[in-house]
Amino acid sequence: MDPDYLPFRPNPSKPRFVPPAGAVDAHCHVFGPADVFPYAPERKYTPCDAPKEKLFALRDHLGFARNVIVQATCHGNDNRALVDALVHSAGRARGVASVGRNVNDAELRALHDAGVRGTRFNFVRRLVDFTPREVLADIAQRIAPLGWHVVVYFEAQDLPELWEFFTSLPTTFVVDHMGRPDVTKPVDGPEFALFMKLLREHPNIWSKVSCPERLSTSGPPGYDDVVPFARRVVEAFPDRVLWGTDWPHPNMKTHMPDDGQLVDFVPRIATTPAAQRRLLVDNPMRLYWPE
Repeated sequence: MDPDYLPFRPNPSKPRFVPPAGAVDAHCHVFGPADVFPYAPERKYTPCDAPKEKLFALRDHLGFARNVIVQATCHGNDNRALVDALVHSAGRARGVASVGRNVNDAELRALHDAGVRGTRFNFVRRLVDFTPREVLADIAQRIAPLGWHVVVYFEAQDLPELWEFFTSLPTTFVVDHMGRPDVTKPVDGPEFALFMKLLREHPNIWSKVSCPERLSTSGPPGYDDVVPFARRVVEAFPDRVLWGTDWPHPNMKTHMPDDGQLVDFVPRIATTPAAQRRLLVDNPMRLYWPE
């Protein structure tokens, strides 16, 4: 792995918060192992191996029942590690793949049969080179008959530039990590208000309220400065929010979070049992296990 890459904690704490029965960690990854599933030559970072066995052990330790595994940029469009994890999950994991412009319908169907239910478009410049929007629009059209959705990863300052493209997508789409707001700015400020407007005006758009460790300047254990932003989204759009650990936390440069502490973040943003059940059970099941 890269010399400045922080490895995940091998022994996270047991959370105080007990997730409701059937809870889903709706944003996590698998990496490698590299000798079986090599990393993409064009990757912007080289992680530590984080195989499916470690992920499933963490799931059980934290008190979750299921995972949604999201393809990360270090594997590019090679989804073999993701598919391998889905196949070995006994039906307890679904996936979000990364596909390129040359993917054919048979390959999409094979991914679907393995448990993939969406594809991810990454707009974070430091992580990946942008794919032309006309290519992404074509991919979105092709996955729509499968009932897939699109996951988008971008940073708050880029939302005005991306607004027209996002609102033209023909599928449900899910925004990673609330569009990475700058939490040093007011929760009532214009930047976050624009994100809230996006969700309010477009009922096909969902948001993950995950990754306080990536957004916070106050830091662990409570990530207090992120709480008002995430709570506002949960309370305004209770049926269109998801949460996940982001394990194994790729590209963290300042600290490696304790996954038990991240689970304890949940009741601070979803403050009632009903809200917690929607966030962790009802919403991800509706999106990823509709059958």
